Amino acid sequence: MSSDWHPGTIPPNVALDETAYVGTSYSFTRYRTGRSVGLRVGRGASLCDMTVLDVGPRGRVVLGDFALVNAARIICDAEVTIGDYALVAWDVVLMDTYRVPFETAARREALRELPRRTPRCLASTGRSLPVHIGRGAWIGFGACVLPGVTIGEGAIVAARAVVVEDVPCHAVVAGNPAQVVRGRGMPSNRC
Repeated sequence: MSSDWHPGTIPPNVALDETAYVGTSYSFTRYRTGRSVGLRVGRGASLCDMTVLDVGPRGRVVLGDFALVNAARIICDAEVTIGDYALVAWDVVLMDTYRVPFETAARREALRELPRRTPRCLASTGRSLPVHIGRGAWIGFGACVLPGVTIGEGAIVAARAVVVEDVPCHAVVAGNPAQVVRGRGMPSNRC
């Protein structure tokens, strides 16, 4: 990162391969994990400008070799993994937690407490479920992948899809909620 437009720094608990690319330290403005390695960026991987890593105190994000994340938002209180050669387009949201209670009264109380918090962010509800993006998967722009979802190897998630359940390997999903619209040939026996 030779010419960062943001005056921040990359936290010391980020493990970057020497061939990895991080576009700006702005990506870390909501990065709060206390794990010894809260983010691992693999060989030749790219974490491009305007990606936001909203990683809570116990969260961990792994970006595999040659993966590309472009202007996405990753909300992580447990674990989000993005496999080797995966593509994550702009405005994608990957979230392993909702961070707000489902019950109306509890949600109102969380919002009342928010102005007193520093940094001003919602605390984890403790209901985090890991998200896994498989090797060679492609998440189209504006898609949302919800807690506990695994996107299979080579799968494609269409633009603006909302993924609420696991996506099979080499499937193409679209819609809200996302549904399999077609399969793709399986080039290997890995899935």
